[in-house]
Amino acid sequence: MDLGPAVVGGWSVEGGFLTSGARAPVTPAELAAVSAALAGRPPADVLAWAARRFPGRVVFATGFGAEGCVLIDVIARHLLPIDLVTVDTGLLFDETYALWRRLEERYGVVIQAVRPEQTVHQQAQAHGDRLWERDPDRCCALRKLSPLKALLAGREAWVTAIRREQTQLRAQASVIEVEPLHGLVKVNPLLGWTSAEVAAHVRAHDVPVNPLHERGYPSIGCAPCTSPVAPGEDPRAGRWRGREKTECGLHARRPSLPAQPGLAADMEAGAP
Repeated sequence: MDLGPAVVGGWSVEGGFLTSGARAPVTPAELAAVSAALAGRPPADVLAWAARRFPGRVVFATGFGAEGCVLIDVIARHLLPIDLVTVDTGLLFDETYALWRRLEERYGVVIQAVRPEQTVHQQAQAHGDRLWERDPDRCCALRKLSPLKALLAGREAWVTAIRREQTQLRAQASVIEVEPLHGLVKVNPLLGWTSAEVAAHVRAHDVPVNPLHERGYPSIGCAPCTSPVAPGEDPRAGRWRGREKTECGLHARRPSLPAQPGLAADMEAGAP
């Protein structure tokens, strides 16, 4: 898709990116127009738009899946001013922690850790041992969703590595959209990519990825709730195996937590 010299949602297209000389309130109409214009564009273009539209207030929260590693590679190689963070639940695989260190060394970046209020031991004292086995939704809320809320506080845009083909929920997403849980803008640069495209980028740029992928773990989360996937199974079948649960809640599409007031108010005021 050739953006060309044009104006999209009030933003002029220069050098392949959507740019503006002044900050303006975010509106749903702008996001829809920009999302349509950026659909099919390279991830670097999508990320560059976000970095320019929300300078100093864009964050990429990675879970160290192959897609997340691809985005770290793109952000680092293009020197994009996007903060890199991760939610360290305290229950990640040893291989994931090793990959974290390897990515920092390879790209010369710092991936900041955000952690739950309670250690795993403190959570066991408060809620009983191995909460993830008895109430995985509660465990995810304590160890992932609450830290994410703190991570996103004061931000205006959240970059994710989700892809449409991963789940039915993610298939409903747009490249640029309103994030309903926290009232900010969600940026999904890899949304239209296939798993083959992710693998091709990893090979082409020698991107470090989790060695567990080669051991039957296409989707990797916390160690107690992730198991290998057999040939022919859905790639996410190893997440919370034996339960209907397929998402930790980070990418839910219904509001269940208070939105950040400033940006949410801007969007509401600009709604048609």
